[in-house]
Amino acid sequence: MKKIVITGGHLTPALATIEELQKDKNVEIIFIGRSRATEGDKAPSAESVVIPNLGIKFYPINAGRLQRRFTKYTLWSLGKVPVGVVQALGILSRERPQAILSFGSYVAAPVVLAGWVLGIPVITHEQTVKGGLSNRFIAKFAKKIALAWEHSKEFFPKEKTIVVGNPIRKELLEIKRKRLIRPTIYITGGNQGAHAINEMVMDILPDLLSEYEVVHQTGGSEVYKDFESLTAQASQLSPRLKGRYLIAKWFNTDETVEVFSRTSVVVGRSGANTVVETMALGLPAVYIPLPISANNEQVKNAKIMEDLGAAVILPQSRLTPKRLLAAIKLIVKDYKKYRENAKKSQKILKLNAASLLAKETLDLANST
Repeated sequence: MKKIVITGGHLTPALATIEELQKDKNVEIIFIGRSRATEGDKAPSAESVVIPNLGIKFYPINAGRLQRRFTKYTLWSLGKVPVGVVQALGILSRERPQAILSFGSYVAAPVVLAGWVLGIPVITHEQTVKGGLSNRFIAKFAKKIALAWEHSKEFFPKEKTIVVGNPIRKELLEIKRKRLIRPTIYITGGNQGAHAINEMVMDILPDLLSEYEVVHQTGGSEVYKDFESLTAQASQLSPRLKGRYLIAKWFNTDETVEVFSRTSVVVGRSGANTVVETMALGLPAVYIPLPISANNEQVKNAKIMEDLGAAVILPQSRLTPKRLLAAIKLIVKDYKKYRENAKKSQKILKLNAASLLAKETLDLANST
């Protein structure tokens, strides 16, 4: 029996790769992640809910991170860095896995460092073009660096890199589109949600529902309580409009498949996983890049689709409820063109990325 530890903050490619790894009955998967969605928020992380439901052992650690701006949590977060390393050392010493598969983010760094100390080989996956701060650190200790994009090689040691693409859950690749009565707008902020987008939706929700079906993934923040506020707002709608609105903190894989089977337009951040899944499904999108993303990475992700004529980019600095509504209407009005352009994006993806990454991980585990 081979044990493989998976860690990191990017859940959707991890889930896709887990599906492939579980095809080998001699593999046991252990997940080390964060218990809370964001710093200072009591809302549980998506992985702390989803992973145990898959029957996979989940270990939470108190990882700290280097923040890009000083907040009241900065010093507290930095103080947790050594705590996370000690916790990871304890978990890895007990479990003794043959390999660690990292999906980046601050939670993966102490696990990788602890693995290096214990002599456990690491493969890390980078979804973005230039690589985030955590993965640039992790790359120093990794045996292999699996990349989503060919042109990312220049940012990492070439002798370690392999290009596998960005893992996509197989269920999404097998979706059968459903016929719609009216366009369906899927609004998502990723697993953590996006408060800035949720605020805009609050202002235009009746306008959206007068023309479209809306599926809204808000995240579960207990600081902003967007899910609770929007649920309360929806309860005041007329029965006709209320029936057109589906809201959730997050969706599991089966629910996501159902949502995407009837999605016309995606509205959300432009993190690598959101963009890649949108590309794989050939769906037009309105992207609102996260302003503080490393190396302006989310803008670059969104530009891939914009350059194909398949997306509209709305910078958060210019985001207003009216502009968001106008961008959605723009795509719906000329939907055939946007949809055809979005389908072209499917051709530039490695749709077998999950199986490629799983194979590289197993090869590393078998080499020990």
